[in-house]
Amino acid sequence: MITIKSFEFNYFQENTFLLYDDTREAVLIDCGCCRKEEEKELTDFILENKLTLKHLLCTHLHVDHVFGNGFIYKTYGLNPEANKQDVEKLPSPDEQAKLFGLRQQVENVPVEKYIVGGETIKFGTSELQVLTVPGHSPGSVAFYNKKNGFAIVGDALFAGSIGRTDLWGGNQEVLVAAIRDKLLSLPDETVIYPGHGPETRVIDEKFNNPYL
Repeated sequence: MITIKSFEFNYFQENTFLLYDDTREAVLIDCGCCRKEEEKELTDFILENKLTLKHLLCTHLHVDHVFGNGFIYKTYGLNPEANKQDVEKLPSPDEQAKLFGLRQQVENVPVEKYIVGGETIKFGTSELQVLTVPGHSPGSVAFYNKKNGFAIVGDALFAGSIGRTDLWGGNQEVLVAAIRDKLLSLPDETVIYPGHGPETRVIDEKFNNPYL
């Protein structure tokens, strides 16, 4: 059984997800912590639950989802894992921060491993399947677990909405097609955990999302 712990971090109220199972091995998805108190909240939870971080995963490389990558690298020695398209086609996180008018410097931690659609990421006795859902960014991916019935989707899909497509390499037509192909094809009761806002379900988005 996978436990999902969510945190809401940084100026953009971004959802960071920590997943772990009974082995206490864990993966961190979209680490957005950027303040000392946010870093402490995350590390305190990891310490109190005696977790061992195995992967630092990125649904995409927009700055609000990677603020904490430098902290995680310094603290746990993990490099981020992301899709090659985002690595090659997006400005660096520090450049993005400046373009958003943020004064905070963001450390550009190199991606150690490229994530590709169809691969399986393992931790403990658990697995996450990588789904490619480009359109919000060129290399956006989602992480799906069939056994527990959930998907971590970044900013591709929200409750009643979809990701913005006016940033670098965004394309609404591509995004809607990817959502329909990769996310709405999942079982209806699959829980969708987005990068901002509340969770939803596949069936709710099929019938209630005006963009789809």
